[in-house]
Amino acid sequence: MPNSSSVSEFLLLAFADTRKLQLLHFGLFLGIYLAALLGNGLILTAVACDHHLHIPMYFFLLNLAILDLGSISTTLPKAMANTLWDTRAIFYTGCAAQVFFLVFLVGAEYSLLTVMAYDRYIAICKPLHYGSLLGSRACAKMAAAAWGSGFVHAVLHTANTFSLPLCQGNAVDQFFCEIPQILKLSCSDSYLTEIALIMFSACLGAGCFVFIVLSYVQIFRAVLRMPSEHGRHKAFSTCLPHLAVVSLFLSTIMFAYLKPPSISSSFLNVMVAVLYSVVPPAVNPLIYSMRNQELKDAVRNLIGYLLL
Repeated sequence: MPNSSSVSEFLLLAFADTRKLQLLHFGLFLGIYLAALLGNGLILTAVACDHHLHIPMYFFLLNLAILDLGSISTTLPKAMANTLWDTRAIFYTGCAAQVFFLVFLVGAEYSLLTVMAYDRYIAICKPLHYGSLLGSRACAKMAAAAWGSGFVHAVLHTANTFSLPLCQGNAVDQFFCEIPQILKLSCSDSYLTEIALIMFSACLGAGCFVFIVLSYVQIFRAVLRMPSEHGRHKAFSTCLPHLAVVSLFLSTIMFAYLKPPSISSSFLNVMVAVLYSVVPPAVNPLIYSMRNQELKDAVRNLIGYLLL
């Protein structure tokens, strides 16, 4: 049986056997990918070009759009290329790169969502201290910490996962390289080290989750005490999109990694992977633009300028 030194490529899971279904999947993913590129690209350009949006909340939203573009670009282009050319292969180095960038970007996004919860907490619960607590230098440091935490997790997980000897073949039961699927190919007890790293990351994630929940408990208490209906509406319009993005992000990832093995199947694994790696980057721009009037106005002005 092959070991890690003899594995030069992995075989990803094929979406379909017939050519018509393959082209259908290609068209579907191409549409989702283009929608994600357009939505996040508009948010990036609108925030960068409109000086009214040069405030902490939109600075963090700009970072989120960059992370979303990166995460969906890590998985979908290779899957679409394999579907179009009717192949399943991905080089060993390409597989390692997918794992690294996906862990990096998803980890950084979760940290950034935690920072964005803190931003909303300060803005609503301590508005008089907003400028001093969230100045440009503080925002840059928090964004850098979010990106840095994702990078450290990616280095640790990727280095440990791809140092394992592989003796269970090279077929990955997923349409992109994913750590749990790589671990299934290992024949060494050293994979327990990676499990320990995953548990450590899960504990840190649980801490972030508790922080987000407690922040929103305080936020909703403060909003409900506001005497002005207009003030409550404005506060909710800035908080609910972030809460919806956090809920979508966490629910899909938790279902992907905490679902019972008894209900696991290749089809279900692919559907869940699509939910947490493909859907959020495509849907997040829509969620943020639905209730945020400032962002809608900026995007509308940008589109109008581009059409001139």
